[in-house]
Amino acid sequence: MSEYVLGAVESKFADLIWEHEPLGSGELVKLSAEALGWKKSTTYTVLKKLCERGIFNNENGTVKSLVSKQELAAKASEHFVDEAFDGSLPAFVAAFTSKKRLTEQEVAALKALIDGMEET
Repeated sequence: MSEYVLGAVESKFADLIWEHEPLGSGELVKLSAEALGWKKSTTYTVLKKLCERGIFNNENGTVKSLVSKQELAAKASEHFVDEAFDGSLPAFVAAFTSKKRLTEQEVAALKALIDGMEET
């Protein structure tokens, strides 16, 4: 599951791709140089690693995502809850809310989310 957990620099690079996809690999090199200060070799090395992890695809010089930013966040969140809370979402919510009080709007949104899940 660690294939879905990105480091800070990988996240910035992934955001460049998600914001501009589909894009040519040459354009990605230019964007990476501007936004991250990377050389061409660094861009291709990180892109290759993220492609091997199944997050992006670089085919015929065109870079596209295989996993959306939202899907990646969901998988990373699931991995975190599994690792840190033995997969218990209630334990996670209890820990989260022990230091941060939820607003009425947040409580209502969570209730609506749970109600919607019960219907399926």
